[in-house]
Amino acid sequence: MDRRLSSLSTILASWTMGLWEALVRAARAAIMIDEEKPYRPEAYYMRGPGPKWREKRARGSSLR
Repeated sequence: MDRRLSSLSTILASWTMGLWEALVRAARAAIMIDEEKPYRPEAYYMRGPGPKWREKRARGSSLR
């Protein structure tokens, strides 16, 4: 009887962990639907002076 109870508890624990993992996967999938394209601020901000700025500064420095 003790062996049956032990194997039943092992099976139940395994089934419970499988169910828990399935719920976590479903929750993560639901969250990821909202975040298909994450916000990346580096894509929207200037990274430094561009060619027009350099051109303007080069002309200004030669006049001095």
